[in-house]
Amino acid sequence: MTPPATPPVLRTERLVLRQWREQDRDPFAALNADPRVMEFFPACPTRAESDALIDRHRALLAAGEPGLFAVEVAATGTFIGFVGLAVPRFEAAFTPCVEIGWRLARDAWGHGYASEAARTVLTHAFEDLGLPEVVSFTAAVNLRSRAVMERIGLTRDPADDFDHPLLAPDSPLLRHVLYRGRRSAQP
Repeated sequence: MTPPATPPVLRTERLVLRQWREQDRDPFAALNADPRVMEFFPACPTRAESDALIDRHRALLAAGEPGLFAVEVAATGTFIGFVGLAVPRFEAAFTPCVEIGWRLARDAWGHGYASEAARTVLTHAFEDLGLPEVVSFTAAVNLRSRAVMERIGLTRDPADDFDHPLLAPDSPLLRHVLYRGRRSAQP
């Protein structure tokens, strides 16, 4: 695959999924510091970790690789978080793989933005990047993300559920559910 001259910009009816900008750093760090947004993660990222995530995914998108897109509301230009693709950095029965994920500021919850953007990212993954499968996973107790996974057409086989290898054995977040979406299964 030849990298694009510029990273793609994906659009939905209400959202723009785009390359990261310098002005995204402060609002992204703020949403990463929100304990409710990070409820199903072992810790909130530091500012340096938040900035490093932006830098890593900016480079991936620029290289035409799967990456996380910055998401803004089209009508206002307001940055609300990310939706996109990532390659997990741990080993499990289902890796290597490409994961679809999202993280939105709390003010953006309840508007259907995660599902709307994720559907567009799935189309990008299957049609533009030619991926045969995309997975998504979360702590079993994260019902909000699980609902998004189901709304976008991903399916779960409980036999695929796993204990996250980067979490402590006594973590309440240890047990994770795995959902899959295949190119052939998309409408």
